[in-house]
Amino acid sequence: MAGRSPHIAVREDWLAQEQEEILFPGMPIVDPHHHLWDRPGHRYLFDELLADARQGHRIQATVFVQSRSMYNIDQPDELLKPVGEVEFANGVAARSASGLYGSFRACAGIVGSCDLMAGDRIEAVLDRMMAVGGGRFRGVRNQTAWHEDPAIATNPVPPVRGLLLEPAFRDGARRLGTRGLTLDVWAYHTQLAEFENLARACPDTTIILDHLGGPLGAGPYRGRRDEVLADWRTSMARIADLSNVCVKLGGLAMGAGGFDFHLSEQPPASDLLAAAWDPYISFAIERFGTTRCMFESNFPVDKGMVSYRSLWNAFKRLTRGFSASEKQDLFFSTAARVYNLAVKADGEF
Repeated sequence: MAGRSPHIAVREDWLAQEQEEILFPGMPIVDPHHHLWDRPGHRYLFDELLADARQGHRIQATVFVQSRSMYNIDQPDELLKPVGEVEFANGVAARSASGLYGSFRACAGIVGSCDLMAGDRIEAVLDRMMAVGGGRFRGVRNQTAWHEDPAIATNPVPPVRGLLLEPAFRDGARRLGTRGLTLDVWAYHTQLAEFENLARACPDTTIILDHLGGPLGAGPYRGRRDEVLADWRTSMARIADLSNVCVKLGGLAMGAGGFDFHLSEQPPASDLLAAAWDPYISFAIERFGTTRCMFESNFPVDKGMVSYRSLWNAFKRLTRGFSASEKQDLFFSTAARVYNLAVKADGEF
């Protein structure tokens, strides 16, 4: 049963206090992780995404990721209801591709939701998603981020414990690989052993670890950041040995991360964000390499703590000493390659 949203409320007036200058505005960016929804008290659809993308950074394309949004309620088969979300995201992509909004291409890639525990029935669902996806359907994400403590929650619908270890789930993950589709996985750092086990069992499936593997800082992990960082690094170092795994660098402005920027009178500037996140992002890039890492916004979830402007400025600060080719990987090429996006970089790195 759905519960109260665990996401931090977005306050546009609070975010508007931070109007820092855009760093390297000509740098092309693919944002490979955002959501769209229309929920009580919070709407984030194409217009809201476009407004963020136009804050000054050169966002060329985005990837929509499963949001439990716009399911088809008239579909009697529960397994097929999420097809409506892919159809919805493709409609947003078609609007963006009209040219009325410049060169910005929203939802150039679409990651939907298909119950990977459904065995042979998965095939029909994937067929339908590919049919309605307008050539943009790229993969699947299920709800897998589970923790026993109720203080750790990032989804209003509680996930199932141990899903990543289920043989049926792995069968579904392998089916994605057979079709050339990707699997996005959102898991907390306490689940990274399960994630590693899954990735080893599905070597032919490209698996994207969302939000840096979820290093926790809230609930029972508050005040234990050094301990969590050490545990997280140990797990991430092992996962980095698996060539079928890529990592999204972001998602650290969720409440579960415990950074609590939203409790300050002023929204965080990019230098503060870069300093706070450097131990995680720099380690991930060092271990996985730039060709397996991609920066992400995770908007509008992270928007409760940071503006789109400051978020991407922070990522740019963290890569000041990188070569042009390394920046191109992190901000554009890794995402474009992994999600097979029909976009070419237009600008300088």
